[in-house]
Amino acid sequence: MREGLRIYNLFPTLAGTTRDWARHLPRIAAMGFNAVYLNPFHYPGFSGSLYAVKDYYRLNPRFRGDEPGDDDSLLSSFAEAARHQGLRVIMDLVVNHTSKDSELVASNPDWFTRDPRGNVVSPYATNPADPTQKTVWGDLAELDYRPPQQRQILAYFQQLVRHYIGLGFAGFRCDAAYKVPAEVWRGLINDAKEADPDVVFCAENLGAPKEAVLALGSAGFDYLFNSVKWWDFESPWLLEQYEQFRRIAPSIGFPESHDTDRLVNELRAGGIPEIQIEPRYRQAYAFAAAYSTGVMMPMGFEYGWSRRLDVVADIEREPEPKRFDLAEFIAETNALKRSIPALNEEGPQRRLNNQADPVVVLERRTESGDDRAFTLVNTQEQETGRVEIEGFVVEVVPLGVEVREAASTRSEHPVLQHSQWHPEDRIQIEEVYPELDGGRYPVKRIVGDLFEVWADVFRDGHDKLRGVVKYRLEEEAWREAPLVFYDNDRWVGRFRLDTVGLWRYTIEAWTDHFESWRDEIEKKLAADQNVDLELVEGRKIVEAALPQARGRDAAFLERALRDFERSDSADRGELLRSSEIRDVMERCSIRGDAVRYRRDLEVVVDRGEASFAAWYEMFPRSQGVEPGKGATFDDCIARLPEIARLGFDVVYLVPIHPIGRVNRKGRDNSTVAGPGDPGSPYAIGSEEGGHQAVNPELGTLGDFRRFVSAAAALGMEVALDFAIQAAPDHPWVREHREWFRFRPDGTIKYAENPPKKYEDIVNVDFDNPDREGLWTELRDTILFWVGEGVRIFRVDNPHTKPLPFWEWLIHEVKTRCPQAIFLSEAFTRPKMMRALAKSGFTQSYTYFTWRNSKSELIEYLTELTGYPAREYFRPNFFTNTPDILPVFLQEGGRPAFRIRLVLAATLSPVYGIYNGFELCENTPIPGREEYLHSEKYEYKVWDWDRPGNIKDDIAVLNRFRRHNPALQEFVNLRFLACNDPNILAYCKTSMDRANTVIVVVNLDPHSPHEDTVELPITEFGISTDATYTLDEAFTGRAVACRGSYQRFHLDPA
Repeated sequence: MREGLRIYNLFPTLAGTTRDWARHLPRIAAMGFNAVYLNPFHYPGFSGSLYAVKDYYRLNPRFRGDEPGDDDSLLSSFAEAARHQGLRVIMDLVVNHTSKDSELVASNPDWFTRDPRGNVVSPYATNPADPTQKTVWGDLAELDYRPPQQRQILAYFQQLVRHYIGLGFAGFRCDAAYKVPAEVWRGLINDAKEADPDVVFCAENLGAPKEAVLALGSAGFDYLFNSVKWWDFESPWLLEQYEQFRRIAPSIGFPESHDTDRLVNELRAGGIPEIQIEPRYRQAYAFAAAYSTGVMMPMGFEYGWSRRLDVVADIEREPEPKRFDLAEFIAETNALKRSIPALNEEGPQRRLNNQADPVVVLERRTESGDDRAFTLVNTQEQETGRVEIEGFVVEVVPLGVEVREAASTRSEHPVLQHSQWHPEDRIQIEEVYPELDGGRYPVKRIVGDLFEVWADVFRDGHDKLRGVVKYRLEEEAWREAPLVFYDNDRWVGRFRLDTVGLWRYTIEAWTDHFESWRDEIEKKLAADQNVDLELVEGRKIVEAALPQARGRDAAFLERALRDFERSDSADRGELLRSSEIRDVMERCSIRGDAVRYRRDLEVVVDRGEASFAAWYEMFPRSQGVEPGKGATFDDCIARLPEIARLGFDVVYLVPIHPIGRVNRKGRDNSTVAGPGDPGSPYAIGSEEGGHQAVNPELGTLGDFRRFVSAAAALGMEVALDFAIQAAPDHPWVREHREWFRFRPDGTIKYAENPPKKYEDIVNVDFDNPDREGLWTELRDTILFWVGEGVRIFRVDNPHTKPLPFWEWLIHEVKTRCPQAIFLSEAFTRPKMMRALAKSGFTQSYTYFTWRNSKSELIEYLTELTGYPAREYFRPNFFTNTPDILPVFLQEGGRPAFRIRLVLAATLSPVYGIYNGFELCENTPIPGREEYLHSEKYEYKVWDWDRPGNIKDDIAVLNRFRRHNPALQEFVNLRFLACNDPNILAYCKTSMDRANTVIVVVNLDPHSPHEDTVELPITEFGISTDATYTLDEAFTGRAVACRGSYQRFHLDPA
């Protein structure tokens, strides 16, 4: 058995000089540690911090003292003294940064990250509880591991590591390992192990995102530090983290470290009475040691010291008085840990009892399954806990930890097993549905949906299986829904998504020993075979389930076992085969070989408006009645009743922020603006403010609030345009120059889409060195408007910004406001559109705007309603936009507008129009898909009742959508057979099959067409010779029909 690391952190500023370090070694060895870890002892930079290394090859003068000999000799002597005590020496390896005044900054300036001014960038950390707060270490210089300098930096640290291995160092704690690419670590570790195959590398990743830790899987680390210190003994996250990371490397737990406050200070701050301090210290160390393969304890923990470990302070000459002395307890704990194989291997670990139970019971086992150990933690402060483990009752004192080793199943003549053999892997879980890109992204559903999870679950042999879908909302406790056998090893589980938010789900399956026994005995009884021994086996299975049972179930099983002993063979068979005991055993099934699917999957659950809504887009400044003058929010409020009458759910406003004056555009996108030209609302920002301000021409923030309230009173929501761009006079340009790109002549780089130039707009640079500041500002802008009552955001051109940014921002916002909806306006390549949807966007613009023919529509809608798009891509079918006047509308007149309205509103549950569509506005710039005299660059006054409008059609259609649930779903679309290439027929049926809508559209706006359509009436329980009625949406007429084939004559006039 290979022992896990038991590390004593000999903190240099407490331990003194190198001579003093050696004096501690006998005491450390006596406590049962097998390694001693030193924080950085190198020559520091100007700040004096141990972690601000100026020269990696020189000893910090604080630790030299007056010792004779060179630095290497002093360190080598200490390492030799440690070996004599049975201790390996582990040193801190800091390769993600140096001191700003380090020798490397001077000799290799290109190795360091720099800002646009050429200054060295300092690393920083974000407060997980408040991402707006970040700590910048101004004394440090961040190493830049991008090519081409990566190879040079790696070679330097390879040589450094070999140097210290040569001095006798046998391990390295890798500070902030997640900040260095895995390939760098792999090169460093592989090279080091050529020099010393037994050298160990321990990755410190505390506070790092899960994805960052998983990214180090290929690096070759021997250990990872875990987060056991912060567990509350209830939440499931720690065991989930254990399972995710244990395949990367074994973990090291600790009760406190130099990165945390002293435990005594934390306990006092939490109101823990003084009498409980020592018991909680014992509990903290014992649990960290039992839970993890390795354990680390900082100097002074054994004495309850309260002074925080300071990486800057000078050597402490007067040690802190002992509060208590746990040396003997720690020695006993380490000896116990050393003796139990299961505690020295990162094998499977699970909790055996409920999260609410006051005594935590964990089972750890080796990968072979031969050795197991149970860890019992009593979280009660006053009461002794009692738990039955495999027939033995174990008592645990208040705040105590007990470790029990299970009887070994190893044979005296063990069978050699393949290194990849895991006993629990006899059960296979495959083809899980829904699962998007291997679980990388969540699927999407709507609150109230019944969520189905399917999987192939099987194992070798004839044993019966049982399984559950485990699910939970956010970080709540796991709940379970049973898996039900479907066919051919296919199983399905269902649960209701009753709350908006991020849900997680996975599958767990195990061998059902009782059901397997029951199946076997039924077969033997049918063959008239003797089953006396089988009945005894059945009793043992029931007996083993007793500790799992609670309340009435426990009482029932106890009574059944007593009855079994008093019964003859025939009665015993009836007793154990009864339906009552079968039901109880199903609830108390022992999951001894339980297998969990390889990862937890996610489903984002949105509110109903995410999947069903009609959008109305408008320019607020064009809602007035006075030519040449911009409208106000009050004018917009006056328009709301009309928009509500048309049946819209969302009023979407183009940007409402101050408009820049520098390089302001004039009418028709001219580069010179006249005195009265309002400019483009997408040129955001001026001296009046930026993205968190309101254009003074529209009114005040208070006026906007009244607008939001007025819309809500009419049953509508307000959506805002979120455009990440700025006018040249936006406050950001002045306050955060580093967020923008400047040309060689010093001028700012304008937005371009060659050959087009947008002189009134500048784009932010997502590659700037202050990415954290930029991302945070953009997130806080969204949250600002959330605070003003906005829950829906249409995002302009998201495909020109990094996907990781969107994934982060949307997660950040929805964590605080799960009701938020994000619409992606990305008319771009299909794969990028799909990637944006996967990254978190709730809805997406589509190519529907240009899909006009029957074949185009069928092909495109078949793609969107098929797998996998239906799992994550929610289309929003906009008929037109301020930038897009489709040729079909330009040339087809009023009939074309009616055709596209019907298609958008009935094909997709979410659709939208841009104001003017209801008036059939279709005057283009000749030869282009753009509006002539676009209101992007001028004030407009519309005649909302001008002749030829289709407002009544819109109102009827939106009302029809609300009254017909079939139109509120998307994937229920089914195209119907008809021959005319100009007629598109389709139907939608609600999930409960109580409502069906049939749509027949003439796609030719110029000519009438007629064709026969086959209606699937038999699927609705109507025979082919029966008479039935179709209710027409636009006329309100009821039309009597007979048979499946119906003739339709459609005249666009």
